[in-house]
Amino acid sequence: MDSHKLLGEFLRARREVTTPEQVGLPYSGPRRTPGLRREEVALLAGVSIGYYIRLEQGRERHPSDRVLDALVRVLSLCPEATTHLYELAHPGSRQRETAERPEQVNPDLLRLMHGWSHTPALVIGRWMDVLAINAMGAALHRDLGCMDNLLRLAFLNPAAREFYRDWERVIASWVAHLRSAAGADLNNPRLTELVDELSLKSTDFRRLWARHDISGVTRAAKSLCHGELGELDLTCELFGVTDAPGQKLIVMHVDPGSPSERALARLNSLTV
Repeated sequence: MDSHKLLGEFLRARREVTTPEQVGLPYSGPRRTPGLRREEVALLAGVSIGYYIRLEQGRERHPSDRVLDALVRVLSLCPEATTHLYELAHPGSRQRETAERPEQVNPDLLRLMHGWSHTPALVIGRWMDVLAINAMGAALHRDLGCMDNLLRLAFLNPAAREFYRDWERVIASWVAHLRSAAGADLNNPRLTELVDELSLKSTDFRRLWARHDISGVTRAAKSLCHGELGELDLTCELFGVTDAPGQKLIVMHVDPGSPSERALARLNSLTV
């Protein structure tokens, strides 16, 4: 991952998933390549085509805030993707004090989550390593076996495709979360190791990683297929751990009175 080309790669990826219709351009027939053309982005952003080409090629890496604001508008970037764009244009703006520190879960947080007898919960690190999981969380994911890293689990464990009924949406969200967590720090050794492994072993990961999607989602619906309980519909809430930047507490809950609530109650009785 060449850090000098991150900005250009991000712009190219977002350009290719932005349609002419999204920016109000008239239909001009089928296109050989997806998304907008470089000259269209340049025109809409108010910069020269030569300047924009240099941005995508990595030969111009310090655009002004005015240019960045224009690109945000043209490419319809969400707030999280906008933040990511500015971090790529201004490397070093994000604090990275946790990059090399071993990730450890606060004992008070462990005690709290292990006390939730009816609520599955886990703590993940910056690169989606599973740092802790309570009894209900372990029981809920029992069919999947080893849970050392959520991305490795989703892409390399065939059982994940059956367990996550909306598997494609789940993996897209998780890859976008990884991009968001990485920011411009794509040369972090732990991240490089993970991305290299997944890129080598999974075409689906390579496809999604190349999109440069960014996500700051803190709540998501999950549809699971548990071998013992059948189908469950849960809501996953993500909370940042304030005393451990990069860590996330994931809490799963269900609608009161729903079949999924009864299934979790049964799981709890089996776990006890």
